[in-house]
Amino acid sequence: MSTLLVLNSSASGAASVSRQLIEETVTRLRGQDPALKVVERDLGTSPVPHLTADSAAAIRGTEPANEAQTQARALSDALVEELKAADVIVIGAPMYNFGIPSTLKAWFDYVLRAGVTFKYSEAGPEGLLKGKRAIVVESRGGLYSSGPAQSLDSQEPHLRTLLGFIGISDVTFVRAEKLGYGPEARQQAINDAQAELARVA
Repeated sequence: MSTLLVLNSSASGAASVSRQLIEETVTRLRGQDPALKVVERDLGTSPVPHLTADSAAAIRGTEPANEAQTQARALSDALVEELKAADVIVIGAPMYNFGIPSTLKAWFDYVLRAGVTFKYSEAGPEGLLKGKRAIVVESRGGLYSSGPAQSLDSQEPHLRTLLGFIGISDVTFVRAEKLGYGPEARQQAINDAQAELARVA
C-alpha cells in the first residue's frame, strides 16, 4: 500500500486555488489506488510553530532541556516520520510576496534535520530521503515562469532547493499562473493546471 502525504499551506480557505487543485489531485490518485493511505497536514489552518530559540535548539540536535524543547523535538519527530513514511508528497504552495507561505517554510524548518533527513560529508550535503516523488502545485497572481518577472520568483527555486537538500529530486511543478489577470485568465490558468495534473498525477 502506498502512502501519500498532502501539505496544504494556503491561508485563503475555500477560495484557495491551490487547495482546489490539491483536492482534485488526491481524488485522482485515490481513484488509481483505492488502498492509498492519505496523510494530510493543513498548514494554513493548523500551522507548525515558527522557530524560537528553544525549538531551534531541539531540532538541531541538542538534548531537550525544558518542556518547550521537548515539545518541539516531539513535533519534529512526528513530522519527519510522516515524511519518511510517504511514497509521494503533494504540496499546495501559493505564492505570497514572491515566496512560499511562512507556514510551509516552518514545516521545512522542522523536517530539515542534520543526521536525520540529510547529512554532511566531505563531498558535501547528502539528502537521506531518496526514492520519493513530489508534486508541487503553485498558484500565482502573476506570470513568473517566464518574462520580466521571472527573476522575482523566490517560490519555485526555494522549494526545489529544500526538497533536493533532503534527497527528493523527482519533483513535478504544476503552476496556476496569472490568477490576478481577470476572470477569464483565472479560469484558463485553473483549466491548464487541471490538465497538467491529469497528465502527471
